[in-house]
Amino acid sequence: MEYNFNEIESKWQKYWADHKTFKAENLSDKPKFYVLDMFPYPSGAGLHVGHPLGYIASDIFARYKRHKGFNVLHPQGYDSFGLPAEQYAIQTGQHPAKTTETNINTYRKQLDKIGFSFDWSREIRTSTPEYYKHTQWIFTALFDAWYNKETDKAEKIDTLIKAFETRGTAGVNAVCDDEVLEFTAPEWVAFSNEKQEQILAKYRLTYLSETEVNWCPNLGTVLANDEIINGLSERGGHPVIRKKMMQWSMRISAYAQRLLDGLKNIDWPQPLKDSQTNWIGRSQGASVTFEVENKKSSSGEVSPLVIEVFTTRPDTIFGVTFMTLAPEHELVSKIVTEAQQEQVGAYVQATSKRSERERMSDVKTISGVFTGAYAKHPFTGENIPIWVGDYVLASYGTGAVMAVPCGDQR
Repeated sequence: MEYNFNEIESKWQKYWADHKTFKAENLSDKPKFYVLDMFPYPSGAGLHVGHPLGYIASDIFARYKRHKGFNVLHPQGYDSFGLPAEQYAIQTGQHPAKTTETNINTYRKQLDKIGFSFDWSREIRTSTPEYYKHTQWIFTALFDAWYNKETDKAEKIDTLIKAFETRGTAGVNAVCDDEVLEFTAPEWVAFSNEKQEQILAKYRLTYLSETEVNWCPNLGTVLANDEIINGLSERGGHPVIRKKMMQWSMRISAYAQRLLDGLKNIDWPQPLKDSQTNWIGRSQGASVTFEVENKKSSSGEVSPLVIEVFTTRPDTIFGVTFMTLAPEHELVSKIVTEAQQEQVGAYVQATSKRSERERMSDVKTISGVFTGAYAKHPFTGENIPIWVGDYVLASYGTGAVMAVPCGDQR
């Protein structure tokens, strides 16, 4: 007997759409179950094979749970605001609003033809004002807030201003930049508005900072790690370099312990909790400073310069035999000797073409270059050679590590 899939599937897909078969009820006596997929980027003319590859597996599970009597919420949406949509619009020479709408309509037709059991009444498009007004609100709420260590929560920036007006920085226990000023209440009042805003920027939960990014000169934009393949942009195959640029950052580290505590209350598999714990990255340790040997560098500067290292094992400090700086570390250009300048410069240039993700995952080809400079051991006074290595990331810790070979084979 012939299976006329065009006729049969069209019939039932129409039935599902007309009767809203897969709509999750807000109020139901059935046990709840949530199946969420990563939303696709509508940044191409249609789906690629990687989309249904993941969706089919989760859809099977959603259908299984429905048959087991669960009220299943299985939504779908489009991650349609950002670099992929922007780059597709640039590539095709069209307004992103037009290309995004066209691509979404194509994606929807293809998803329906495959027969997924999505609850389309819950569709989200991140490019619509109805959605991104919430992310804008979150940003402004963080911008207008500071983190009070005494209450262990964020508070309105107005309360910090009031504290400065009444007692200056005395008694203020906040998450902030390291180089904040100390001042009295009269001094705060005497500061200009511009000076006051500069100080507040060091306390706000969102702030501007110089950050290492993946910059593609040909595309004229910053790229995410997953948009880079072997040092080239996924779209167009253009060279990508690591570059410092002013970016909006968030003091998410202020919430590190609360995030870790909250993981205990979530019913997730332990491996997933472990990955989240690693992502949060809270470490207990100590900061150790090493003074660079007092001699003139190729830049003409004279020490003392200090290298700060964060370590979870300060007790291993007597086993330190060398130090490694991230290629992007600000001290590299200041301490490199004339004899090593060319070699270090070439190494830094080559590293700038690799993404952080690539450097983190490539654990088999550890490399480095000697800067020619030495640091003084804070206890023994011995000279410790300073190297540059791409396995150290400027965005992690202080961008410098003390190497104890007996415990770290790198």
